[in-house]
Amino acid sequence: MKNLIIITFLIFSLLISCTPKTEVSINSSDITNYDVVFRESLAGNYKKWVLGENSFGFSYQYTDRGRGPNFQEEITLNKNKYIVKHSTIGVNYLKDSIHENFTSNEKTALWMNPGGEDKDIFNGNELYFRYDGSPAVYEILANLLLTSNTKKINLYPEGNVQLIKKVSLNIGNNVPANLLMIKGLDIKPTYIWMNDDQMICRINGNLHVVREDMKTHRLQMKVLQDSIEDDYLFNLSKKLSHKFKKVVIKNVNVFTKQGTLILNQDVFVEENTIKEIRPNGQKNLINGIKIIDGTGKTLMPGMFDSHTHNNKFRGALHLAGGVTSVRDLANNKQLKKLSNRFNNNEIIGPRIVTFSGIIDGPGPFANQRNVVNNLEEGLREIQEYKKLGYQQIKLYSSIKPEWVRPLIKEAHNIGMKVSGHIPAYMTASKAIESGYDEIQHMNMLFLNFLSDTIDTRTPLRFTMVAKHGANLDLKSEEYLDFIELLKSNKILIDPTVSIFENMFVSKKGEPSPTFKKIINRLPLINQRKYYSGGLPKPRGQEENYIKSFDKMLDVIFDLYQKGVGIVPGTDGLPGFLFHRELELYEKSGIPSAEVLKLATIKAAEIIGVSKLFGSIEVGKQADLILIDGNPIKDISKLRNIEWTMKGGNIYYSKELYASMGIKHYK
Repeated sequence: MKNLIIITFLIFSLLISCTPKTEVSINSSDITNYDVVFRESLAGNYKKWVLGENSFGFSYQYTDRGRGPNFQEEITLNKNKYIVKHSTIGVNYLKDSIHENFTSNEKTALWMNPGGEDKDIFNGNELYFRYDGSPAVYEILANLLLTSNTKKINLYPEGNVQLIKKVSLNIGNNVPANLLMIKGLDIKPTYIWMNDDQMICRINGNLHVVREDMKTHRLQMKVLQDSIEDDYLFNLSKKLSHKFKKVVIKNVNVFTKQGTLILNQDVFVEENTIKEIRPNGQKNLINGIKIIDGTGKTLMPGMFDSHTHNNKFRGALHLAGGVTSVRDLANNKQLKKLSNRFNNNEIIGPRIVTFSGIIDGPGPFANQRNVVNNLEEGLREIQEYKKLGYQQIKLYSSIKPEWVRPLIKEAHNIGMKVSGHIPAYMTASKAIESGYDEIQHMNMLFLNFLSDTIDTRTPLRFTMVAKHGANLDLKSEEYLDFIELLKSNKILIDPTVSIFENMFVSKKGEPSPTFKKIINRLPLINQRKYYSGGLPKPRGQEENYIKSFDKMLDVIFDLYQKGVGIVPGTDGLPGFLFHRELELYEKSGIPSAEVLKLATIKAAEIIGVSKLFGSIEVGKQADLILIDGNPIKDISKLRNIEWTMKGGNIYYSKELYASMGIKHYK
């Protein structure tokens, strides 16, 4: 049957491709232009034009440090404004080729996309939502929702979305606009700004697409959208935070800082402090105390994700995944405001226990969060971060190598640590000799053994490791000398190895192994991200890329055995990716109990907060998670988190996930 579907699709595609296309002359006046703004810099453009009746063309491109998509699309709508034909060609964010087709007739539809090829019944009143491409489909979706009596639209071949809020506002010189809040596509709500039937702006984090004639009002729209988003999140916090004064978790197995379990314990918590830990049944329970049955379950301290970039939407994902404390390794200078909102529970989120300011040098691949043009500006930035209360500086790839030593000296003189990427045309060894305290990302270690002539500002920092990492000899003198350099300088390693599994191992059209266990629990857009195949893989190199990733796991285990400090972190999807990071550490050979210690007490000790957090002991803060199962026997049981406790509140994972359109593990 599968072969028949593929053959049918290929014949259908061939007929379409052989159909002569009418040449369309497009005047500049027929094109609607949009700016693409990324991290407050003009990064690209989006254009749309009419090809014929109910048929439209689109182009979309932007750049981000040598990455970024470039798409051409054609879409045809039926009389009810649903897509009946859609083609996309180009490259995605990681510069891998994309070729997607959706075609239909009165009864059936055929499609080919990164998820594969298929055919099914189609009646023309469901919206096909492409895997990757321009913002065009958002405008089509918005118009369908605005005209729907139920404010709901079915997606094709499965799923649905709902318009949960429409706010009518006047923008700029009294231009009427509707801001739509849509649930069902993504973990966070999707926002679209409309004027009549045209999209005038789409603001999604740092990526903004704004119609050219409205670009002077973009920041006004952002402020308004931020306010509406905040109100939404404030209300969620009130609804999903379960305050308590006294609670006992009865007959639970308690994870210790030694990495063992103490069985059948009663743990007494008062507000946000652990008051007592006793064998089950030794103490009579008084009226008015909340009782939670922990029979057969594991009580663990809240975990630490040591590589995050936080925003107001990611906080609930951290807590749902059992992460109560995080290091933020590069963000804007308003991060303290977000941290206060997390701490006050205005918005659900973790404790930010480390604040790291970022500094990057000039050039086309600059990070864009905080770029300095000369050394003197960099030195001033370090002082400014110190005044803001940041403890660490992260140097990025476009920093000039000759700036590294004086920048580190300035940071060290005022009590700040320095970590980061290894700047282009520099090796990790040279960075350590210049004073680095910590290195982010496993690929930066591998690059040390390739060359200092690689322009690691570009995607070469990934592809060179993917192509050559498998050749690293862990018994070679060069490697052993490097390990000794790490140990003698007490260098901390932040591997984020799970992101390289997704890049190196995943195959286009198949669920990424990094997210395979949870992909069907996610909303549509999030699912589709994990079928793209990661890095483009030259034909014949696929197995070598897998071997290079396996060598990364070998290095993690070797670092652990040799006593080099490791902190688990994600640099990606909160909660879920952290669970995968820890699974991969165990896969490397580290015992599961030791992995769990790295995520709790060891992280707390390294960060310097172990007096309050990181273990379950009387007098410590009650940052706790209840797990259905025993993660020492099966580390994947970490995914079965029933609730997280932080700051005198209990947050039920099932409720948090439901608010984001995510299915619970049960």
